[in-house]
Formats: sequence, structure tokens, C-alpha cells
Amino acid sequence: MTTPPEWSPERSIDAGRAAEVIAAQFPELADLPVRAFDSGWDNLVLAVGDDWVFRFIHRGVALPGAARELAVLTCLANRFVVPVPHPEHVGTPEPGLDWPFWGTRRLPGQEIARAGLADHDRVPAARALGRLLRDLHAPDLADEVTAAVSAQGVTLPVDPMRRADSRHVLGRAQERLARLEHDGVALPSRLPALSDRAGALDPPSGAVVLVHGDLHVRHVLVDDDAAVTGVIDWGDTALGDPAVDLMIAFSAFTGTARSAFFDAYGPVDPDRETRARMLAVHVCATLAEYARAERMDDVAAEAVRGMARAVD
Repeated sequence: MTTPPEWSPERSIDAGRAAEVIAAQFPELADLPVRAFDSGWDNLVLAVGDDWVFRFIHRGVALPGAARELAVLTCLANRFVVPVPHPEHVGTPEPGLDWPFWGTRRLPGQEIARAGLADHDRVPAARALGRLLRDLHAPDLADEVTAAVSAQGVTLPVDPMRRADSRHVLGRAQERLARLEHDGVALPSRLPALSDRAGALDPPSGAVVLVHGDLHVRHVLVDDDAAVTGVIDWGDTALGDPAVDLMIAFSAFTGTARSAFFDAYGPVDPDRETRARMLAVHVCATLAEYARAERMDDVAAEAVRGMARAVD
């Protein structure tokens, strides 16, 4: 018997039932068509008309993160130059849709994973993300958001997935990397040196900041000019070391684009850089496995390139 992939949905979201519930709870949307839009490991997204998307959980492991996501995004609405989702329609679970769901205005653009941008064309995106993370990682913002979500009964954990613990990340990455190599994916030649540095690091012990938590190339939207039009999927938001988000600097950018990122963000010490690079390798390896299995060839190719960037 074949074991289902780890990202397989635990619950099927019926678009027809979803349309009924959305129409009943949000009458202003009742006449709009509902159709499949996108899906990931933990969520299914349905488009409602041309302007709205609704996010439905389909794996139970995502439930705690969903509560944090909703609370944090409510606090972050209209705060940054780079758009982030603003939950404007928060649903009430009903039979057949008994896990939380919510709707936001659809952000334009496409995933940077699928945009086909050459590395040297990514400078605008890199600069914008550097600015976004500089603002997101401000200590005062972490204090403000922590207090605000606490008033809603939501607690922000510190690095719940241990993404800044490079030894832990390395251990998780090794099995995926071995499977990719077995399947014919060429791993970066400099990966062993990075692995050695990562394996020698203790977990970080400094102050924590508010983090997106899963900032990879499928969660950054860009237009044809490489301007960032949105940062989506905040289901892993938490408190943590900045390295958790800085992985995007090493997985998505290199050369002049990476320089532009850090010009906007600010300097990063060598240990934090190593943590961010190791996490970038792990997340890209995970994304590559998923995309190859789901026959998303463009995403798989971008994820493999991301591993190479991360050790460059």
C-alpha cells in the first residue's frame, strides 16, 4: 500500500458547499462565482469572483497556526508598503466546513517561483523584501503585536518549528537531500561546507522578533517588472530569530539582487547568515520534493536553483 504524501489533505473542501456558506455569511458576495484558485500543504484557496480569495484549512496540523495568522494579519493590515493579506471576511465554521476560514482581497502578481525572472532582474523584489523585513523585524512591532494578539486570546510561540536551530534543520534536511540526489538532482558542491558550519552552531539565544515564518519563493508575489505585489501565507507566523525570514535573501537572490536586499535590510552577522542559508537549503529541498511529486516543473526548477543560491 502506497503511503500518501505528507502534504495530502485530511479534508476535502467542496467548492459548492463553500459557495453556499460564503453566500449565506457574506451576502454581498452571493452572486459571485466560486472556483478553485490554488493549494498548498495546509490550505486550499478558492477565488470568489475576480477580487476575493478565501483560505480554507485542509490539514489539522495547521489549525494553531491559522489562529495566529488571522490575529497577526489583523494587526498588520495596511502597515507596510509591500501588501500583505487583510482578512476582511472572517467565516464562522459550519457543517461541512467546520475549520476556520477567511477571505481577503486578491493580491495581484504571481509567485516569484513561477515568474521566470533572471537573477539579475530581481533587484526590485530584493530591495522591497529587505525593506519589508527591516520593518517586520523591528523590536517594537514584536512587542505591539504580541500584546494585541494576546488580547484576542492568541499566544505567539517562539520558533515552534525550530527553524533557527541549524543542527535541527540540518538533520531534517539530510533525508530530503538524499532522496533528491537519489532521484538524480545534482546537489550544490559547496553544500558540505555549509552543513559543517551549520552543525557547529548552537541555537540562537538573542532577542526574538515577529517573523513571517515560511518566507519562500511561493509566498512572494511579483509583477512583470519584479516589483513585489504581495507576501502571502502567514500560517507559520510566530516570534523567532530573524534568520527564519532571512532565508529568502539566500534562496531567491544572489549577486546584485542580494546586495540590494541587505542594503535595505541592514547587516547580518555570520552565524545568522549560516542559519538563514541552512534553512534556505532545507526549505528549497522540501519545496523541490513537493513540486516534483505534483509535477510543478517550474517550481521544482526554481527550488533546485534556490539550493544553489543558498550556498553561493
